[in-house]
Amino acid sequence: MDEKMLNKYSDIENCPIRNVLNHIGNKWSMLVLSILDEEGLLRFNEIHKAIGSISQKMLSTTLKRLESDGLVKRKVHPVIPPRVEYELTKRGKSLIPHIKNLVGWAVENFNDIKDSRLKFERLS
Repeated sequence: MDEKMLNKYSDIENCPIRNVLNHIGNKWSMLVLSILDEEGLLRFNEIHKAIGSISQKMLSTTLKRLESDGLVKRKVHPVIPPRVEYELTKRGKSLIPHIKNLVGWAVENFNDIKDSRLKFERLS
């Protein structure tokens, strides 16, 4: 492998694959983005309820990461208690077709992948 190839992928700050996909490719981000795409504007507790198995801390962290990447917009309404809502930004909406393609691929190949995993485990 040449030096250019090593530098291309080894520097996390300058490698789009490692840097960007680290934020959106984790366990929860694509699910949050998909829910916001389907439902539109949602409050924190509505997102939490929709997912169910995510802790409030992890959901908060996920939303902050998505917000920092400009994929999700957070709006705080000045009422007591404060009402906070989340929605996709234009950039977030531009990501949705790619997520849908990946989800479609996963659904289409899910049973075969499960079978492959079982075969692999039996051979291991």
